[in-house]
Amino acid sequence: MTIHKEGRKLLFWLLLILVALNFGLGRAFPEEEKLLNVVLLVSVIIYLIILQFFRNPTIQLPKEDKLVFAPADGKVVVIEETMEGEYLNEKRTQVSIFMSPINVHVNRSPIAGIVEYFKYHPGKYLVAWHPKSSFENERTTMVIKHQSGVKILVRQIAGALARRIKWYVKEGTPLVQGGEFGFIKFGSRVDVFLPLDAEVLVSIDEKTQGGRTPIARLK
Repeated sequence: MTIHKEGRKLLFWLLLILVALNFGLGRAFPEEEKLLNVVLLVSVIIYLIILQFFRNPTIQLPKEDKLVFAPADGKVVVIEETMEGEYLNEKRTQVSIFMSPINVHVNRSPIAGIVEYFKYHPGKYLVAWHPKSSFENERTTMVIKHQSGVKILVRQIAGALARRIKWYVKEGTPLVQGGEFGFIKFGSRVDVFLPLDAEVLVSIDEKTQGGRTPIARLK
């Protein structure tokens, strides 16, 4: 388990601030032992909560051409047939995974392939499970083309708290299955648009682990 690069600077400055706060209070109110202990306890709790947002577990990358793996840790909140109108312009099976603040926030590629399309969209910050969040919230859209020709669309969506979407890819970037392609801070959602003939292997409310839980099998 390591700390993700997106959190290292924040955690460093937060640690300095909390140490300075506790040191300053200790100098100003040396006799208020109860108050100082409460502030110290709250400081430790706050730091540990923020710390767990940025944990980055090491995983064994899958190598299963016929399987599509979850792009994120979280809970399946949508499985439905829908029209994908941004790039693919065809009906697809949408599987959406909600990432709560306690989940790992690393985003991983569901298949191996080349990034054929990528676009960032500024937008609103509706709660991530809102039906309109998929096309009104701040988001990115990425299409991965597998060597077999199959295309999978993956969409990072910011939620009410998550206002920092990070991505490490562009058009033409090669991705390994399970490899990291982005990060969303503090809760969010990731949509995957599958071919209609793909066999969905998860159900609503099922928990997923990014790069480890198969969510579909391709024909």
